Amino acid sequence: MPYVNIRITREGVTTAQKAELIRLVTELLRDKLGKNPATTVVVIDEVDTDNWGIGGETVTVHRERASQKAAPHRAT
Repeated sequence: MPYVNIRITREGVTTAQKAELIRLVTELLRDKLGKNPATTVVVIDEVDTDNWGIGGETVTVHRERASQKAAPHRAT
């Protein structure tokens, strides 16, 4: 029984997108590994960006910092 756990940040992924991801992962395991779709389990965990860290800081802070660097500076 294959078990696939997908972890993503909780940021507006729709129910339809998650359903498609589950379907496609199940089909991939069937097509490439010969696994039975009826016994394939796919779990999607959505994690708040405050609960996910990268480079010693939360994803929330990391993305805020990245967006500040990418934003054009205004002349005063």
